[in-house]
Amino acid sequence: MKYIIIGLGNFGASLSQMLTQMGNEVIGVDTSMAKVDALKDKITHAICMDCTDVQAVMSLPLGDTDMVIVGIGENLEANIMVTAVLKQLKVKRLISRGISPLQITVLEAMDVEEIIRPEEETAERWAKKLTMKGIIDSFEVDSDYSIVEIEVPKVYENKSLAEINFRAKHNMVVLTTIKILEEKNLIGKNTKVNHVQGVASPTTILQKGDIMVIYGSNRDISALMRQIG
Repeated sequence: MKYIIIGLGNFGASLSQMLTQMGNEVIGVDTSMAKVDALKDKITHAICMDCTDVQAVMSLPLGDTDMVIVGIGENLEANIMVTAVLKQLKVKRLISRGISPLQITVLEAMDVEEIIRPEEETAERWAKKLTMKGIIDSFEVDSDYSIVEIEVPKVYENKSLAEINFRAKHNMVVLTTIKILEEKNLIGKNTKVNHVQGVASPTTILQKGDIMVIYGSNRDISALMRQIG
């Protein structure tokens, strides 16, 4: 996979290095030459550039990039301007960082569907969910076990956990399920909100579009993702 990460502060720098270590091609961009120099030998490419400049951004290999991540956090104006430039250029997949309710609301108003909330989500979690196909989110319990979120596979839709014998079949536990509903945000725009359905039981019905929260070994999780992928 090919990534461009704009903003090489603590979060952007950590994410850039983790994605590189996972075998991805990563271009890191920042206005600070000091931050660029600090990463130039740790990621694929590091570039000093002002990404609020449309012409400058157009010089980046956007067409060959799978994902562009705006990691700028504290500078709200720069974050919004860079995100707007990338929306205008219609990149394949855009993820932007939001560190305050107001910033997140503005990003939602710009139809940015994927927003990083680094105060809640670490660079390690994002690195895993960006590189593991089918994983919506994840939390590493230790080096061998994780809790992950996946969308209910089509083959399991409208079936109970007892009916599919999930635990015995996959050697994993479904902790809960989550429904994604649309609600109005601060400015009245529809936004998607997660509603946890409580502790899962054998009678829990897996419905289309729901998210399953699963606990198990990384080996068994990978096997499940290959099976349903």
